[in-house]
Amino acid sequence: MKAYLTNTIENKTVLVTVPGSKSESNRLLILKKIYPNISLHNLSNCDDTLALSRGIETKNGIVDVHHAGTAMRFLTSFFASKKDVELTLTGSKRMQERPIKILVDTLRVIGADISYVKNNGYPPLKINGKELVLDSLSIDANISSQYISALMLIAPSLHKGLTITLKNKITSVPYIKMTLELLYRIGICCTLNNNIIKITSTKTIKDVTINIESDWSSASYYYSLVALSDHLEITLKTFKRDSIQGDSKVVDLYKKIGVETIFNETDNSITLRKNQKKIENFLSFNLIETPDIAQTIAVTCFGLGISCELVGLKTLKIKETDRLLALKVELQKLGAELTITEKSLFLKQRKTINKNIVIDTYEDHRMAMSFAPLYLKVPIIINNPNVVSKSYKTFWKDLQKIGGKVLIK
Repeated sequence: MKAYLTNTIENKTVLVTVPGSKSESNRLLILKKIYPNISLHNLSNCDDTLALSRGIETKNGIVDVHHAGTAMRFLTSFFASKKDVELTLTGSKRMQERPIKILVDTLRVIGADISYVKNNGYPPLKINGKELVLDSLSIDANISSQYISALMLIAPSLHKGLTITLKNKITSVPYIKMTLELLYRIGICCTLNNNIIKITSTKTIKDVTINIESDWSSASYYYSLVALSDHLEITLKTFKRDSIQGDSKVVDLYKKIGVETIFNETDNSITLRKNQKKIENFLSFNLIETPDIAQTIAVTCFGLGISCELVGLKTLKIKETDRLLALKVELQKLGAELTITEKSLFLKQRKTINKNIVIDTYEDHRMAMSFAPLYLKVPIIINNPNVVSKSYKTFWKDLQKIGGKVLIK
């Protein structure tokens, strides 16, 4: 199946409702399972969140999270701490190639009973849930913040709570702070000081309602659209200035790429508007705290014909695909000149774009959505377009509101 994209923009101003944050939704679903008196609004309906929502209800048998990396990490920790659970946690072929050893080793330190079904260090996992009695551990913090969040989410349900010592420099600090903030909002006592996280054991909480903000990672594709357009203006619901999502830094990042953000406090929306000031011919960004925006920024810079250097990308190697390699291959099809390392990308300035190129998506939702805005410059074809359902089911429908002709066949 392919999506054929061409530019048919007529309207200048468009309103789009972006789905609820996947990152917030997945954390809150774990917490709601522990504390059922949490009420959630604007929950994401993406594949990853649905996989976690279905999986968390299982006690015995096999739980298959498919491509959902967050669900794999969060459910590993959750199931390991539940005495009445005995199951196998598995996923897609790619999921079985994504490492989980650091999390498993750390859980074993505090008493978890987890074994590997196939290859050491990788899913599938055999989990026999039990009461985790130790109240302190240390974990390498420079690999994936999801391992740390997975531990933080079960911490208040443990008999003595949990103290987590983070070794080395922390990767993706905003995601750890997001988890802390959500714990705090539901009434859990938690702190982060000098690389030490302390979370108090809490048996019950007061009734609480959480309104989930829309997803800033998904908003990044609209920033790309505005940047690549001549005069497009897009209003997105539901976003706040004081967001707990790390990818809200897209506001500052895209300001340098020619997009102005106007916050509408009365209805919690943002309006994206083209800034006509001249953009620099070379841009450099450290995306260590916002790696999910790397593909979008690289494609935007290519579409604008400017050079860019992106660093802080070491986690992209172990995502849904090797995103750095995938970016290189697909951008080169379009005529780009770029080099990559294990944690960086350098794109050379180029003013022409090859037309009607078929972009492979590698079972990675962000590959499909980050390349889609190039339809404003040239007709483009996206392979396996339905992969976007991993995080944003209505993406193609919403893209047509912007003025993109999307033919899927």
